Amino acid sequence: MIIAVLVAVLLPLGLYSYKSTLKETRELLDGRLAQSARTLDVLIQNGGVHALRKPGQEPLIVPIIGREAEELLLHARTYETEVGYQVFDLHGQMQLSTANFARLPLPHTLISGFEDYFFEGYGWRVFTLVDESNGVVIRMGERDDSRRDITHALSVDLGLTQLIGLPLLALLVGWAVGRGLDPLQRLTQALASRAPGSRQPIQLDRAPQELQPVVQALNSQLGRLEDALERERRFSADVAHELRTPLASTMIHLDTAMSGELSADTRARLSSAQLGLSRLARRIEQLLALARLEAGVAAGQRSEVDLVVVAMNVIDELAPLLGESGVDFAFLEHEESLKVQGYEAALAALLRNLIENAMHHVPSQGMVQLSLERYAANVVLEVIDNGPGIPAERRASVFARFHREASSSGDGYGLGLSIVQRAAQLHNATIELLDAPSGRGLRVRVTIPSSGAVDIASSPDME
Repeated sequence: MIIAVLVAVLLPLGLYSYKSTLKETRELLDGRLAQSARTLDVLIQNGGVHALRKPGQEPLIVPIIGREAEELLLHARTYETEVGYQVFDLHGQMQLSTANFARLPLPHTLISGFEDYFFEGYGWRVFTLVDESNGVVIRMGERDDSRRDITHALSVDLGLTQLIGLPLLALLVGWAVGRGLDPLQRLTQALASRAPGSRQPIQLDRAPQELQPVVQALNSQLGRLEDALERERRFSADVAHELRTPLASTMIHLDTAMSGELSADTRARLSSAQLGLSRLARRIEQLLALARLEAGVAAGQRSEVDLVVVAMNVIDELAPLLGESGVDFAFLEHEESLKVQGYEAALAALLRNLIENAMHHVPSQGMVQLSLERYAANVVLEVIDNGPGIPAERRASVFARFHREASSSGDGYGLGLSIVQRAAQLHNATIELLDAPSGRGLRVRVTIPSSGAVDIASSPDME
């Protein structure tokens, strides 16, 4: 933009300067002709011409050396052939002339001023001076091509200034702007390479004075952000401690109470309370998992993760639930090892919630299938069920927190797919909700780049 502005300003100025210079040069050359004519008139007034020419004699012709001869004899160019003068009396009798002006026709009227002539193949600019007191008419001329040489030299000088100056100016402006923006580039790199959870203030060597308030404001803002994240981490830990322990203790007391002799009504009530506490515990676990993912503390440092191993661990963890539900579960792994760069805890949460979500939407004796397969540089994870599925127009809304489909038969709290989406974001993965191959049910496809995990601190918010 700066270069375009400079070009837009300098080019019109250069054109105006060129035209103005041509005008001034023409006026200067015309002034030189007039001055030369008046100088010759002064010499004539002092008797120079009348002493040379006697009555009845031929006019005096001043010889002019040709261009070839002057280069041969003088080894320099004098431009004699490109200028000339002519002196005659008021009756039109030639008295004095240069050789190149000897055959120049006399003017029709004796009026002082400038005229343009075409004579012997050349254009001439001629100034006529009529001196009635001295009885002479003086004509001083200069060839147009000589004038054009001067204007051409001026145009070349001006043009070279633009042709050389503008590219050079563009390079210098580009260098200056790049140097001026270098601190911003270094600031960007410092922010991009900043470790999650770091409280080290950003330091920029040789930062310009204009950027120092920005760096200070960023450091202050990052400090407040880390304080907020630290409070969230502590809150998650406190909630986990304060809620899990009482819930576990209450579950134990209920189990103890139910082991004794109870009436059918009391046992039913205790069983209902136990089921409610189990659901509450599950909801708390989901909320804590989502909070840990949002705070970026569950994943830890990115490392090489074997998805097959993670899937086996999740299946082992869910084995009791799968057995009680009566769901026909199948795991298809096409390779013994499928490794990606990522966060093991987040991938485990993704698999766990996908499988649980499928189980909650299939009927009794339904089918859930998990498959892992590599395609090029990606690992494709699919969970397929034969439940009622999700209509295409509602699939975009199921990732919202606390959203539950009416077909859900489980005790979920609408957070499973939110956790799945957040875990996918941490790995730069894509999620697709498709129809099951059988035509009934849902297929959830997650495509994970083998090295596509992103830093938690820089990942987009799941909202």
